[in-house]
Amino acid sequence: MSATTLTRMPTSPAPGTVPPTPVRTRPWTWVALVGYLAVVVALTCLKSFYTIGTLWKPENQRVRELRLQPFGIIADASNPFSAAFDILGNVAFFLPLGMLLAVIFRKVWPVVVVSAGLSVAVEVAQYVFSLGRTDVTDLICNTVGALAGALITALFLQWSTTAAQRWARTVTVVVLVTVVVFAVLVILGPALSGEAQPLDEGPVL
Repeated sequence: MSATTLTRMPTSPAPGTVPPTPVRTRPWTWVALVGYLAVVVALTCLKSFYTIGTLWKPENQRVRELRLQPFGIIADASNPFSAAFDILGNVAFFLPLGMLLAVIFRKVWPVVVVSAGLSVAVEVAQYVFSLGRTDVTDLICNTVGALAGALITALFLQWSTTAAQRWARTVTVVVLVTVVVFAVLVILGPALSGEAQPLDEGPVL
């Protein structure tokens, strides 16, 4: 009687799941996430309280406008380039967030849920507190950007342990640098506008 050996065949990961690799979520990744969330809030809900050079005027940010037509900005834009810039900008805006969340959650679907929830919260806050234009296009583009970031990260995490570790480290460093640069720009604020400041000539004798 011959013995029968059962060999367990490797199973492929479920859709939307990153295979487990020994990559720890380092504390700096959480710091990068918190910092980037602060950047998101600052650029979506707080632009009426500060400025960076001449990019926008704070007094013009206190508006309440609701746009429920998806990609209606294409028809409303004066030229297609401005519409494309706005759409692609919103996609790229949430790309780093999707990458960071994918490193932390190790799954794609929580990234989509969290990112979509954050975008909804931002759009609602903009409308309720008159902090900007609430546009369903922004919600769609932000979610797509986060999804793209999560899928890119998933590819690296499936590649190899070394690639996963390097990618997680690279994403963390790039986001941290972005947060620091943004903080410096906010601190410099109006000084970047290039407007000449009046000189204090002292008392007239």
